[in-house]
Amino acid sequence: MKVLVVNNMAPFVWGGAEELALHLQRNLIKAGHESEVLRVPFQWNPSSRIPSQMLLARALELFNADRVIALKFPAYLIRHPHKTLWVIHQYRQAYDLYDAGQSDLVDRPDGQAIRDLIRNADNETFQESRRIFCISEVTKERLARYNGFDSSVLIPPVNDPELFTGGASGDYIFAGGRINGMKRQHLLIEALQHTDSDVKLVVGGPPDTPQDGERLRELVERLGLQDRVHLDFGFLPRKRYADYVNGARAVAYLPYDEEHGYVAMEAAIAGKALISTNDSGGVLRFAREQQTGRVVAPEASALGEAMSSIWRQQDRTKGFGEAGRELCSSLGVNWAQTVETLLQ
Repeated sequence: MKVLVVNNMAPFVWGGAEELALHLQRNLIKAGHESEVLRVPFQWNPSSRIPSQMLLARALELFNADRVIALKFPAYLIRHPHKTLWVIHQYRQAYDLYDAGQSDLVDRPDGQAIRDLIRNADNETFQESRRIFCISEVTKERLARYNGFDSSVLIPPVNDPELFTGGASGDYIFAGGRINGMKRQHLLIEALQHTDSDVKLVVGGPPDTPQDGERLRELVERLGLQDRVHLDFGFLPRKRYADYVNGARAVAYLPYDEEHGYVAMEAAIAGKALISTNDSGGVLRFAREQQTGRVVAPEASALGEAMSSIWRQQDRTKGFGEAGRELCSSLGVNWAQTVETLLQ
């Protein structure tokens, strides 16, 4: 069977969605299918260009593939007679972030019109799709609330799980993944003001923009934390990233209302305690207060207390990590079953 995986492409941006598309393709091939990834260009700034990019995706009509599996807006607008959606997330600026006043569409005179256009296009593509899967309960709930469509949760497997072997607790807490305001690495740096003086933090991953990285550098310098924070910016080779996870005392990941959270799942496989916040969405599938780690309010003081307790209570922290590993294992998520489900 010829299976086309369709995803967005933002130039020079690579993260969890891109990794998911790549590994889905690899596992489709492993299962005996022909597969390629089609990456549809999408630049969300300025917002006035969104309609033309939606039109680009919608105008694509591909009939030389037996199946299409599409992941994100606007790439999932592509036409195909046998299209399955595996929704990572919709264009949140037109949905929950708009309601929260955190969307760049809110203050635009044409913002409501663009929002309506996006929602109408989504509804049309949801209606024509053979099946709709979502990567988490968070995404499923948003789709039902805003668009009135039901879907099934299909959790993405971790890519290269064999790399996350765990290991002895090191002398740092690791915060990995893309770096931007929504991922809130800045809160962890601010939290160090409220921790024991020996608590150290490693932040590793690619900033979405140069400004995102510079903000963290300036914050570290302003707070005088150069000897306690190591910033490793850029797209980390997979082995280096896994080494950071395996050697950490704990892993911190506290995005705002995240759909899934690969970082949390990778930490769980490695048997590392998790530090997160109570508004981190799908991350809370793995991060559970006083069970697999610490889950607190998204405030520097609360995070500081959590980081200090993780640091001091090493036996308890190790127990959190083991509980996380057992929880992740109990989900029974693997690529062979995932591919079979998507092709039903």
